[in-house]
Amino acid sequence: MTDFAAGQASRRWPPQPSLWTVPPVLVLAILFFYPLALIVRQSLGDEGTISLQYFSEVFASREFHRGIFNTITIALGSTVGCLFLGFALSVTIAFVPFPGSRFAGRLIETFIALPTFLVTLAFTFIYGSAGILNESLMSLFGSDLPPVDFLYSKWGVMLAEITVYTPFVMRPLLASFSLIDHSQIEVASSLGARPARIVRQVIFPAALPALVAGGSLCLLLTVNEFGIVLFIGARDVITLPMMIYGKAIQEFDYVTACVVAVVNVVLSLGLYSFYRFIVAYFGGSRAGLV
Repeated sequence: MTDFAAGQASRRWPPQPSLWTVPPVLVLAILFFYPLALIVRQSLGDEGTISLQYFSEVFASREFHRGIFNTITIALGSTVGCLFLGFALSVTIAFVPFPGSRFAGRLIETFIALPTFLVTLAFTFIYGSAGILNESLMSLFGSDLPPVDFLYSKWGVMLAEITVYTPFVMRPLLASFSLIDHSQIEVASSLGARPARIVRQVIFPAALPALVAGGSLCLLLTVNEFGIVLFIGARDVITLPMMIYGKAIQEFDYVTACVVAVVNVVLSLGLYSFYRFIVAYFGGSRAGLV
């Protein structure tokens, strides 16, 4: 009888594979889908009726136009900057021998672990109106106004985002460069190829999949960046996340905030789908390690 009961218990364990999906689905439903459903429902009206009136009103406003324009231009500018800087630093670290190159790579990667507000705080200390650079220049030239005034603008936001997100481009690049046979570079150099040609014809083709994957990830992250814009306090730089914050926290206009949040979610999901497509397309042997 005992053997029969043990046999029955062994048949019941492990449970059916479909049962394992219940806990994660419940967690997602409670922590993600339910709040998202509330936001979508609020964006469609709070009077018990479903209407797209609020969407049409928000889409017609100048503030929304400016917010989505700033979001896209800052994200694109920051991504391009991350690609250029990340590629230059990665090529230098991987192919230009100098003492401490490995340490330099590890040091740059530590920016991934740092909160974004620390970078913006450091930028404020250095480039702010009362920062080290402006204080030094004002005392040197006897000026009453800070001569360096780019921090509180789109350029300051993009510079901070480039500083924060460049390591996200460098990591896949350095992984791809580790797969390049250095004998190819030595042969090209021995045949008289200049460094620029070697980079263009040997290194860049191998780096292209990692560049596309890293750039797609940076674009996704910068579209949703909130902390950098908030802490820098850039004048007249309103992005979609900042617009959501302003409408919900400062103006208590929850309907408009929910409409903008839905737009931001749709934009983010589209970019994430594009990122996954890029990784899948360049995956495996075509991308090395992305």
